[in-house]
This record gives sequence, structure tokens and C-alpha cells, in this order.
Amino acid sequence: MVALSVLDLAPIVVGGSAADAFRNTLDLARHVERWGFTRYWLAEHHNMPGVASAATAVVIAHVAAGTSTIRVGAGGVMLPNHAPLVIAEQFGTLESLFPGRIDLGLGRAPGTDPNTARALRRHSALDADTFPDDVMELQAYFREPAPGQLIRAVPGAGLRVPIWLLGSSLFSAQLAAALGLPLAFASHFAPDLLHHALQVYRAQFKPSPTLSAPYTMAGIGVCAADTASEARRLFTSIQMQWVNLRRGRPGPLHPPVDTLEDFWTPAERAGVDHALRYAVVGAPEAVARGLHAFASDTGVDELMITAQIHDHAARLRSYEIAATAVNLS
Repeated sequence: MVALSVLDLAPIVVGGSAADAFRNTLDLARHVERWGFTRYWLAEHHNMPGVASAATAVVIAHVAAGTSTIRVGAGGVMLPNHAPLVIAEQFGTLESLFPGRIDLGLGRAPGTDPNTARALRRHSALDADTFPDDVMELQAYFREPAPGQLIRAVPGAGLRVPIWLLGSSLFSAQLAAALGLPLAFASHFAPDLLHHALQVYRAQFKPSPTLSAPYTMAGIGVCAADTASEARRLFTSIQMQWVNLRRGRPGPLHPPVDTLEDFWTPAERAGVDHALRYAVVGAPEAVARGLHAFASDTGVDELMITAQIHDHAARLRSYEIAATAVNLS
């Protein structure tokens, strides 16, 4: 049985607010905890009117405080936006508050547009060339301090917060393998290199003090409903969000529509269909087949489900169907 987890962007919907998004996020976390999901991750994005989880560590604390057993973490923190010491202190604080329940997934993309990335970093360097060094510096802050060590993460030192590497290319797969870290691949929006990255990671993996064998997770979009037609209708919200993002007009998540025929061009539809090609959309039996087929095809240890669904009750039902599909509940 493959493990299931949640990737949540704390979506702000048309007609809603960030406060609504945070209430819905906590409610979803409480439900999936009861349904047997393994972890609940939130993602760092900036200058996105439809994403409320920019202050990722703060939202993680909100979710962890309102739940009791599910692991909560970042999927992920975009490390080039931050000094490693700051992240060590933030996640050391979270681990101190919620011991044994915090994960730290790291990405090397900015999670935003170039102008916003400059505003975040206050300097002009936008590349991620220092990412491997930053990851190792962050790891060092979580170890027991060495004699004479001048800079310590307080809290953080000695807490060994689990670190994951996130990726949509071969770079993070190779780095995760070299450092002996678990790999989470963003196949829910970047499907092209999924199988190659998994192959490279497994072939090159070197055991580490924290992980003795490869461990893989893959992102997958799921839009499930009691009927296939309703699932397809709900899925139009994320399809519209993708088109608007590609048009340079990101915004809140729109309610679903009956048809997108007059909304997108053939080229836009082809681009969205490609990016979301692993998404599982349908009624319960189809969702069960789709999830089992994806898990079997990839051989991953864990599926991280994302569901950008406008109506909160419908989003809850989608995750409930997914849990039933793999016999979690």
C-alpha cells in the first residue's frame, strides 16, 4: 500500500480571503489526519494572489497546532530566498514546538517571478548555484554543535529536522542521491523528467546517517467526485488557473465552469494538458485505477496529492475518495 500525503497551496478563491484559506487548510488537515494520510505539506510562493502560504513556516505552525499526529512540513521552502541559518531557526522552532512531526522540503527555484525574487533577496543574484552548499550548511545547523562553533541555530542545533529535496529536473535527483536524502518530484506540474529523475536518484543513491536506502515521493493532481462529469467540471478551476498563470495574470482560484471552449486557445489547452498529464480526474473507481497505475508505474514510496478545487466541501470529498481508493480509510 503506497502512502498518501497532501500538498496544499492554501488556495485563495474568488470571493474568499486569505483568512478563509487558512481556515480551510486547517479543516482539510484535520480531515486527512483522520483518513490516514502521512504528511501535510505547504508550499512557498510569493506575489501569487491565489496562494496564501507565502509565510510557509507560520502556516505550518497553524496546521501543526490544530492537529495531533500527522507530519506537517514545507513542500517546500525555496532555499535561495533565505539564509540557511534563518530556516534552521524557523524549523528548529517548529520541531521544538511539535517534536517528531516536522518535515523540511527544500527547493532551488524562487517560487515567484524575477522581480519579486529580487524584492525577497534584496540583491540581484537570481541563480541557484549555491544551492548544494546552502543545503549542506543547513544540515550542519541541525547537528550537535562542534566545540568552538561560532554560529549556532537556537533552536535548531541537535534537532536533526528531516530534510527532503524537491525537484522537477535531474539536478535535485542527483543532489539528493549524493547527500543521501529523500526525493520529492514535482510531477503534478512538471511531468517530463519524472521517470529519468527517479532512475538517476535510485542508481546514484549513497546511504547517509539519516537514510539507508532511496525514498521517493511523486506529486500528483487528483480531482475526484462522485460522478465523472462533476469531477471534470471541478477540474476546470485548476485548468483556468494554469492558463491565467501562463498569460501572466495569476489570480484567485475561479469557480468551475461547464465548458472551457471559449476560454482557451488550442495551444493553451495543449500546454495545460501536457503539464497536468498525470492528473487523475473522475469518479471513485476511475480514481482508484489511476492512483494504483501511477504508483505501480513509478514505484514511488509515497504519493503527494494536490487538489486545487474551488469549493471546500468538494475538495474534502476529493481527498476522502483518494483515501478510500488506496484503502487508507
